Amino acid sequence: MTDLLWVIPALPFLGFLVLVFAGSRLSTSAVAAVGVGSVGLSAVLTLVLGAGFLSSPPPDGALRVTIAEWMSAGGFDVRFGLYLDALAMVMLFVVTFVGSWIHLYASEYMRTDPGYARFFAYMNLFVAAMLVLVLADSLPLLFLGWEGVGVCSYLLIGFWYQDDANARAAVKAFQVTRVGDAAMAVGLLLLFAHLGTLDIQPLLAAATAEWEIGTVAASIAALLLLGGAVGKSAQLPLQTWLPDAMAGPTPVSALIHAATMVTAGVYLIARMHPLFLLAPEVQVLVGIVGALTLLIAGFSALAQTDLKRILAYSTISQIGYMFVALGVGSWHAAIFHLFTHAFFKALLFLGAGAIINAVHHEQNIHRMGGLRTELPLVFWTFLIGGASLAGLPLVTAGFFSKDLILWGAFSAPIPAGNVLWAAGLLGSFLTGLYTFRMIFVVFFGAAHGHVHERPGVRMRTTLLVLAAFAVVAGYLETPHLLGHITVFSHFLASAVPVVEASEAVLASEPLALAVAVMVSLAALAAAWFLFLERRALADAIAESGVGRAVGRFWLSGFGFDRLYHWLFVAPFTVLAERNRSDVVDVLYGAIAAISRGLHYVLRTSQTGRLRWYAASVGVGAVILLMLLIRP
Repeated sequence: MTDLLWVIPALPFLGFLVLVFAGSRLSTSAVAAVGVGSVGLSAVLTLVLGAGFLSSPPPDGALRVTIAEWMSAGGFDVRFGLYLDALAMVMLFVVTFVGSWIHLYASEYMRTDPGYARFFAYMNLFVAAMLVLVLADSLPLLFLGWEGVGVCSYLLIGFWYQDDANARAAVKAFQVTRVGDAAMAVGLLLLFAHLGTLDIQPLLAAATAEWEIGTVAASIAALLLLGGAVGKSAQLPLQTWLPDAMAGPTPVSALIHAATMVTAGVYLIARMHPLFLLAPEVQVLVGIVGALTLLIAGFSALAQTDLKRILAYSTISQIGYMFVALGVGSWHAAIFHLFTHAFFKALLFLGAGAIINAVHHEQNIHRMGGLRTELPLVFWTFLIGGASLAGLPLVTAGFFSKDLILWGAFSAPIPAGNVLWAAGLLGSFLTGLYTFRMIFVVFFGAAHGHVHERPGVRMRTTLLVLAAFAVVAGYLETPHLLGHITVFSHFLASAVPVVEASEAVLASEPLALAVAVMVSLAALAAAWFLFLERRALADAIAESGVGRAVGRFWLSGFGFDRLYHWLFVAPFTVLAERNRSDVVDVLYGAIAAISRGLHYVLRTSQTGRLRWYAASVGVGAVILLMLLIRP
């Protein structure tokens, strides 16, 4: 098995190199074969590796492969080493399997784009960087993959860089996530200074052995890593980049939201969970950040009219659920929701891409309508993805994973547990409301345009496969009342703690499950009433004075962009205008002026007259002798 491990990230990287150096000379079919095939082969190898991992588990639950030494200076030794345990195995499957279907879809979706080879080169590098991130056995190598996905997100969000808005969105994503990355880098330095290593497993063992619960150093380190996580996973207060990231092609949105970048923060906290267990206040803060984010994103999604921005805010909200699970110590619930979310969110974005292509690249949902008869396959698969996002009871993967998070918050032995559970329930209602608003407005009612293009075989196949997983993936982990299947948590138990509720707490599970089911159904009913049955009522509410004000506030994402503009961008712009000549350059300007002055003085001595030179040498010699013989 170890022989296959390094090949999995190497294949997409090799595809990137081929497309960079030879892509312009390859046909469209050859580019697609390299771009899709390299990730597809990685997915096949992942399945082979996973089968071997399940049939013959490693003795200590993990595989380690050292490829080469990266750097060695004093006591700082870093290797190119890979580490595969159950947690990394889940992430490996999500990245390669979902990523390969997104690539297949993109091979048709982007077929007429002049930057076809460049697009797949960036996509392959994106997947390779994410695989390095999840397989790294040291924090520097993880950080290399971390920065790699950041660079690729910049390249892909700004893929159509000829449009200034796209270029600005790419720069914004890069700059906002850099804030979190800087915090994370400081956290790594702090960990090395205190523990003497950045190899993940030895570091976690040393932290557990040397630090007690509540140690200041552990809390600061965990807080700094949380800073990195909220940047990559678009959580408060660094969530503003993700809605604008919709400027990239739709397959990019699917890859960022479902399989790669935004899940990196969740993975980081889960991987470093022993450190967060040593900092309980920071761990609770993780849950609070997630709860606030999921609510703000849920309300914001309700006011959006752009189809992709609705899905972007839904991603921010769903990642918030994962942070809630991490905050209450339900590690397996966070990863399970990450797992199911990958399928239904990729399905929704790719379905949105098919819709947008079909209606002349229109993204405003109010200019669509009646598409369920024009695009029946897209409608049914999108409905499955939306139902899973909304947690429609019993028949969708999203219900089982979201309910596991809600149950984890409800049964958590911490004071904030009930508050986080209540926030999760409200978020669940909002999710159902904005999801079915989107479905009813886009697919029902009167048509506002003509469908001029329908998805081809590759796009339809991708939608069908992801729709199937958006239904069946949830049955890997079910509540006690529904069979108590624990396949997922049992597999993950060797990598992260799986805490079972006590018998006394389990007695309240039926009530908690019933409440979650009723909230989901109530959201569906409310969406049907407001956006299908009584659409005029919803419009009247939105057009009222209060409705307009609230709608504008939600549409702006609670005004965070404006706030950050006035706090950071505007002062910097004013300072730059006032300091147009740049005060820093005064020192260097003075050095240059002195050099020019000395040059002028010395230049006057160069007259070209031989007698002047001889006289100068004579006078200089006399002065030197006088200085030497003076008593």
